Amino acid sequence: MRPSTDWVIEALTLYEGRLLRYAKWLLGDLEAARDVVQETFLRLCREDRRRLDGRVAPWLFTVCRNLAIDARKQAGRLSSLDDADIAVAADLDARHDTRQALAQVLSAIETLPPNQREVVYLKFQGGLSYKEISAVTGLSVSNVGFLLHTAVRAIRTHVGAPAAGAGHEYSSHQPERSAVDGLRTWRARK
Repeated sequence: MRPSTDWVIEALTLYEGRLLRYAKWLLGDLEAARDVVQETFLRLCREDRRRLDGRVAPWLFTVCRNLAIDARKQAGRLSSLDDADIAVAADLDARHDTRQALAQVLSAIETLPPNQREVVYLKFQGGLSYKEISAVTGLSVSNVGFLLHTAVRAIRTHVGAPAAGAGHEYSSHQPERSAVDGLRTWRARK
């Protein structure tokens, strides 16, 4: 193996699964998602490593997003993100109450506007930072933060947990914590 390709192999190891789930979420079709992710990594192979230094994750998600949108247009599926399904393959052997909390959180996510759903997905499923989400979506970092804050409040409201006001610390015994923990559990199982 040539040392110059080690960084591509490392990126493949770190991001292939996350990109595949993201592309499937955008396209609703696993085979099309695989094609998009494959093309994303082919393009990464052609990129200059120095140009991407420290920005590999946002670059990969941006290319994947653009290719998925193009693929959806080419396939005649001009549906908006409103019609896209959230890819859920949660391991259902967890305790009953955990499954219920997770179902409530996922149901709440489905009610969010498309831009909020996308930033929630990129943050909790993709594991990206606000800055990386900003680079992928073209939104400002502050807009990403606002959308995430608004989405989390809406999720809390949907699951029946009181929304904490600004400046309130979260503790493990607060009810709204279970909604966020449910989302983290969903992400960890991916």
